[in-house]
Amino acid sequence: MSKTIYTLIAGLLLLVGSTACSDYLDKEVDLSMAEEQVFSNEDNTRGFLANIYTNLPDGFSGYTNGQFLGASRDCMTDNAVSYWDVHYYNSVLIDAYNATNHPFLSIFYNPNVTAIRKTNQFLKNARESVIGNTEMSGDNNRLYDRNMAEARLLRALFHFELICWFGDCPIIGEDEEGVPIVFDLGNPGVMNMHRTPAADALQWVVEQCDMVKDVLPFRYANETLNWGRVNGAVAYALKSRALLYRASKLNNRSGDTSLWQAAAQAARDFISKNNSQAYPYKLYSTGDPNNDYYNCFVTTPYYNDEFILCRSVWDTREIELFLAPVGFSGTVNATGRVNPTQNLIDCYETIKGVPVSEDASYDPQNPYANRDPRLEQTILHHGSTWGNAAAGEERLIDITNGGENNDWQRLHGGTLTGYYTKKFLNNMPFEVPNVPTYSHAWPIFRYAEVLLNAAEAFNEAGQTAEAMSYVNEVRARVGMPAYSGLSQAQLRDRIRNERRIELCFEDHRWHDVRRWMIYEDQTSGNETSKPYSQQYYHLYGVNIAAGGSLSYGLAQNRNTLVFNSPKNYYLPLPDSEVKRAPNLGQNPGWELSASEEVEGTE
Repeated sequence: MSKTIYTLIAGLLLLVGSTACSDYLDKEVDLSMAEEQVFSNEDNTRGFLANIYTNLPDGFSGYTNGQFLGASRDCMTDNAVSYWDVHYYNSVLIDAYNATNHPFLSIFYNPNVTAIRKTNQFLKNARESVIGNTEMSGDNNRLYDRNMAEARLLRALFHFELICWFGDCPIIGEDEEGVPIVFDLGNPGVMNMHRTPAADALQWVVEQCDMVKDVLPFRYANETLNWGRVNGAVAYALKSRALLYRASKLNNRSGDTSLWQAAAQAARDFISKNNSQAYPYKLYSTGDPNNDYYNCFVTTPYYNDEFILCRSVWDTREIELFLAPVGFSGTVNATGRVNPTQNLIDCYETIKGVPVSEDASYDPQNPYANRDPRLEQTILHHGSTWGNAAAGEERLIDITNGGENNDWQRLHGGTLTGYYTKKFLNNMPFEVPNVPTYSHAWPIFRYAEVLLNAAEAFNEAGQTAEAMSYVNEVRARVGMPAYSGLSQAQLRDRIRNERRIELCFEDHRWHDVRRWMIYEDQTSGNETSKPYSQQYYHLYGVNIAAGGSLSYGLAQNRNTLVFNSPKNYYLPLPDSEVKRAPNLGQNPGWELSASEEVEGTE
């Protein structure tokens, strides 16, 4: 989020006054004098809008709670496991929680509902006479209209988040008279509404995007001032993703291909509109296929044309501490708690563009040679070169099992799979007196995803040749061979694989495997004859013996993923919310047993 947006928030706190603003922001009742004070003042009004941006989804937020959440959310999937026993991701991985006792319920449910309420407060109370709506050149043209469109789009995005995690969703839009609904969250009677089916709720999100996508500037002219704000490109991108999810099997059981065609058109619309811009979004590329993918995620985010929307910029070293191999220590110590699985590693093709299970030249004893360049740019493995060279810390990663003072395992961190995560990880010095911090930006939308949305949608709509052109554009950035001559089914597998490696650790895998319903096609009992990359219930790793030989097998400690259908397609709604507002209903499979009811009241 831009420094300007944070300045607006700070201005709101200052101008309204600490007591009044605190009372106002914390209060979940109807209008008050503090609210009048906010919306009668231009700076306060825009500051209120700026505050809504703090509710945007943020996959880095867990790193502020290292004890329980300091890892990637991909640790809830077959992409990775968390080393740390008490991380909450572990209970999701094995379905060992219920609707009363898991913190993700408050992370994904309450913040989005609260954010929707804030957007409706803004939409209901913001005044054209206060903000101004003058025709002018530049980003502030018809500013009131622009700010209202921002709020509407943010509201759609918060609804989309609820749909992704919880399925059927209450649409908290306008009442019968067209007035934005501002719920009293403390009044269960008002909140007691029926949820809209997920497919219909996704269509509502699409309609909201259509209302604003050409009202907002596609891209702000002054991104130094407006970086981090939603724009027209975000509306086009959200529409693309929402229609992709709408067309997917989970929300399209009949296989209606017209829904895939709509998703394809939405992705094409983004690309066409983008191509007409003087400064279009594009894949981050300097012409260096061996470094560009990695650098995309560590380059100063203000200047990255691949990022369409980011949650914020965190100036921190916590991400480095929780990702780097445990052998790096000094002034600060790494704990390396995000351990990619062999399942993910084997998804990276050989440099020929062939899966490792189909390439006779692949050598399991020299497995990292001649692979898709994204492997080296995403994963740290035994023999990887890492460590800050300028500080004299550069060396080879040593993950020898049982080795002392190496990168395998220490008291507070290590690897259960033989791998660490390089994506998002700056090469930080650990032994210098003043350890630096780095700017991290969580990508909510980036251009590579739009291309992959287009590839998937066009392929499912039967337009395989056009689909290949989009996925090949993503592959070309890292010098991987273009696909050609594939059937629709073959290309489907390659596009899904491409999404897995290109978008890993960006909160896509959890949703992708569910919308594709891949767990319905195999079980833990019948999958073990498949390549690791095609197994979903068994999680694998590599073991490095003292002599340097590699052997493969189940990961340590955490090597099982549990998926119960239909229960695990979505998270449960918080039990307390369902009791307060029973018309919301609970998701299938999450109804509490009598013993759980008793336990939840203790």
